[in-house]
Amino acid sequence: VPAAADGARPPLPASLPYGLFGLAAGLLVLLEGWREPYAVIVLTVSMGPAEWLLYRYRGLSVGALRATATPAGFRLRSAAVLALCLLGYLLPLLPAALLLGAAPAALLPLAATLWTALLLQAFGDAWPPAAICLAAAAFAGAVTLLRLPTGPVALPLSCGAAALCLVARALRLLGRPARHA
Repeated sequence: VPAAADGARPPLPASLPYGLFGLAAGLLVLLEGWREPYAVIVLTVSMGPAEWLLYRYRGLSVGALRATATPAGFRLRSAAVLALCLLGYLLPLLPAALLLGAAPAALLPLAATLWTALLLQAFGDAWPPAAICLAAAAFAGAVTLLRLPTGPVALPLSCGAAALCLVARALRLLGRPARHA
């Protein structure tokens, strides 16, 4: 068997965060699907719009960069773009969840976590989203498996906390003009 070309074997530090994020995302979706099977359908169908909104975020951010003259002005516009895209992703999930009988209180924080982590990864920030999502999955999974009394709220709470951390990171990181130039 001939040796693989250098590009065929990405170094572990470069590929490992994406694999860890995939593992964490899979565990979070599995936990949600265990409680609300139809939520997995909603999340699966939402991936197309999620990708489109990641693309739109880039375009809107470049537009915000062109429309501002100061770093503070860009940070404000960047925060508005992030809010617009995140809400544009989450708002259609609410009626979809209700239509299928899935609890939006658990689905929306999970969706916000996944979309924001993907956004950060699209801008080359992979390790922090992977770590945050792994922590959320570990906490929710441990509480669920141990059948602790807080089990029903573990996933929404862990995903809500993860989403807040990821949004804060996105605001900090993507609110810099240099990330979009």
